[in-house]
Amino acid sequence: MQSQIENVKRTRIFLLDLVKDLTVAELNEVPEGFNNNIIWNLGHLVWAQQGICYLRAGMEPKVDASLLTPFRSGTKPEGLIDEPAIAVIKQALLSTIDQLEQDYAASIWQQYTAWTTRYGVELKSIEDALNFLLYHEGMHAGYIMALKRIVKPALVAG
Repeated sequence: MQSQIENVKRTRIFLLDLVKDLTVAELNEVPEGFNNNIIWNLGHLVWAQQGICYLRAGMEPKVDASLLTPFRSGTKPEGLIDEPAIAVIKQALLSTIDQLEQDYAASIWQQYTAWTTRYGVELKSIEDALNFLLYHEGMHAGYIMALKRIVKPALVAG
């Protein structure tokens, strides 16, 4: 499972690098045809990891609930996320994975309530959750890449 956690971390490092040149406005832009924006997707990754790995196991999340609530599944951006809040989200992307790695090494999961994701994947253990987390992170990485192409299109030479 260590490799799954490392792959999630690599994905998040890639995403942070991908969005490092975006302005607050670009991170918050919801393009036509989309329900959310780049910063919502980044916050959602933190929420989903906390929910999938900790809350579903009957444990407390490792970040403040105020960071999680706006990014739950089914939500949409409800206003501008300012620069300080963006910095908190970016920091949480890595700190929550570092914490997950430590907690997994310490074998803190004593139980995991089985559930089926909206994608039809049944999760019965933290190991199932970590495998699903990789899928979920990849899906949102694709959304973020698509959003970036719209909000910051490359300059066309010519």
